[in-house]
Amino acid sequence: MQTSERDDATAEIRVVPVAEVPWADVRAVFGVRGDPATCWCQWFKLSGTGWRDADAGACESALREQTEHGPGPGLVAYLDDEPVGWVAVEPRPAYPRLRTTRVVAKGSTESQDDPSVWSVTCFVVRVGFRRRGIGAALLRAAVAHAEASGARVLEGYPVDPTEKKASAAALYHGALSPFLAEGFEIVSRPETGRAVVRLAF
Repeated sequence: MQTSERDDATAEIRVVPVAEVPWADVRAVFGVRGDPATCWCQWFKLSGTGWRDADAGACESALREQTEHGPGPGLVAYLDDEPVGWVAVEPRPAYPRLRTTRVVAKGSTESQDDPSVWSVTCFVVRVGFRRRGIGAALLRAAVAHAEASGARVLEGYPVDPTEKKASAAALYHGALSPFLAEGFEIVSRPETGRAVVRLAF
């Protein structure tokens, strides 16, 4: 399912399932340095031991393999024809590490084993393309994708910078305000500056 809208400068923002895009475009979004180029969205998929044993190359290979099955583990945003962003969205059982993540364990009321419960776990927006509505467009597309895929509930675990200043690294969870703008409700605030939010379909 592809979505399309325009940013404030009237450039077109398209969001496409990762299985439908060239791998080179995914690499362009994740880059070659910083957290995205180290993690490749594997943090919530690997156990503690698995994460310690995995280097960036192994994480990249894992994500590439995951994109080759079904709709894939996320969506890619384009600004006109330039790949600029990523959002990870899948059924919760695809993220085994959520079981032991404090914010989720303390704040979510949903079952980790329920495939009708989906989670938005990660956002990446390339440097140079931020503050142009890419993250909000990715979230809207994630909502549409989860609903079209049969999700009963979509959860998110955003930071709330109005409660506690968030580091740049922590913003991969997304900020609370766009979730609220999309109709998510706050389930709990398990830690200062963090929330568990849900949208029921």
